Amino acid sequence: HWRMSRGPSGTAAMSTLLINQSKYAWLKELGLSEDNDGVYNGNWGGKGEIPAPKRGEIVRQIGDALRKKIKVLGSLVSLEMGKIYVEGVGEVQEYVDVCDYAVGLSRMIGGPVLPSERPGHALIEMWNPVGLVGIITAFNFPVAVYGWNNAIALICGNVCLWKGAPTTPLTSVAVTKIVAEVLEQNNLPGAICSMTCGGADIGTAMSKDERVDLVSFTGSTHVGKMVAMLVQERFGRNLLELGGNNAIIVFEDADLNLVVPSAVFASVGTAGQRCTTTRRLMLHGSIHDVVVERVAKAYKQVRIGDPWDPSTMYGPLHTKQAVDQYLAAIEQAKQQGGTVVCGGKVMDRPGNYVEPTIITGLAHDAPIVHTETFVPILYVLKFQTEEEAFAWNNEVKQGLSSSIFTKDMGRVFRWLGPKGSDCGIVNVNIPTSGAEIGGAFGGEKHTGGGRESGSDSWKQYMRRSTCTINYSKDLPLAQGIKFE
Repeated sequence: HWRMSRGPSGTAAMSTLLINQSKYAWLKELGLSEDNDGVYNGNWGGKGEIPAPKRGEIVRQIGDALRKKIKVLGSLVSLEMGKIYVEGVGEVQEYVDVCDYAVGLSRMIGGPVLPSERPGHALIEMWNPVGLVGIITAFNFPVAVYGWNNAIALICGNVCLWKGAPTTPLTSVAVTKIVAEVLEQNNLPGAICSMTCGGADIGTAMSKDERVDLVSFTGSTHVGKMVAMLVQERFGRNLLELGGNNAIIVFEDADLNLVVPSAVFASVGTAGQRCTTTRRLMLHGSIHDVVVERVAKAYKQVRIGDPWDPSTMYGPLHTKQAVDQYLAAIEQAKQQGGTVVCGGKVMDRPGNYVEPTIITGLAHDAPIVHTETFVPILYVLKFQTEEEAFAWNNEVKQGLSSSIFTKDMGRVFRWLGPKGSDCGIVNVNIPTSGAEIGGAFGGEKHTGGGRESGSDSWKQYMRRSTCTINYSKDLPLAQGIKFE
């Protein structure tokens, strides 16, 4: 049961609830009220089998319904999560785009007809839904991550149970209302997309429950490991999207006009709270000082302010705990030999605002550099050789995103090859964040190995059967054994 938060006065009178203030009247457009129930399971009912293209049609309608509410839903994301308004809207757009992608995919999913070695036999691969997909999402993308999972899971024929982040419950409620309305208009039970608000206890229950065929978890490596062990214990299936400690590597031949904006946007975007945020900037010795100078200058021009102000580029951190983590990380970086060249302080204004920060002079393997802190701190490292840079990229526990800036084609293909980056996202002349939906999104090692969104990610939401059909009157056994 989720109550609207109160206005700045903090008094208990109804009039101070945000929804009753004219500035926030748009919340009612999302079907929100003063008190909002935090569990939705529709009314159970059965309709029999729907073919995949028909499921695609439902997902197309979900995309259209989201389009109609994109601005108000984007505003709610900005209000509740704290990211800037354009990013809030962009996140809803991503759900819309994945719906469009899934509609086409609903006519393409399937397996091959394989050549059988036996005459009069067909060998085919069938793909069926796994059943119930449990989707546990994080605060930083309270709409998009659910959208990736939901749209693909639905066209694969699954039903969904969503647990959003405990700090973004109104976004979960608002999205679920939009989806439920589409289902009900098509005479389908709203329970197909159920939702529950709650904390770690609910996540644990979902992980342990044998009725949840696939648990798709987005969050920290620490919690993801616990989820994976609980799911594996019952031989369930999991899809993990965990932490990242992402690096941009800049070589001496890089186009610095690309490097500077890339480094800035990837490290300060969403106030450093993306799993794909650039946390390590590795600079070749010959260009180190000039790049640090230019990036620091750009940092000072980042417009910090109210996330709803269209000119704001950078808003507050999501929680007070994040501010404490920011301060602790800066302290550790200083103790380990780092120099703060930009930022480093909590801002004196209401809200969880901290200065975007650049720290130079640390060793590539300093403990703080190897720690993913979900805040806007960029560690700048100086390297001399390609081998050194590639090794440093790969030496952290996580393997989500990585990118190099260079014009050397040989180096590009070494980077993409077996001795290059060990990450799930390997970029060239583009930063670590801002992945497209058409590719498979996810990472290796402590990032969890899961893939979402595009390419063949749909396979994780289905189970495969290899089917042999004998349409002859003979029974040739595969190993050539003869029964007399």
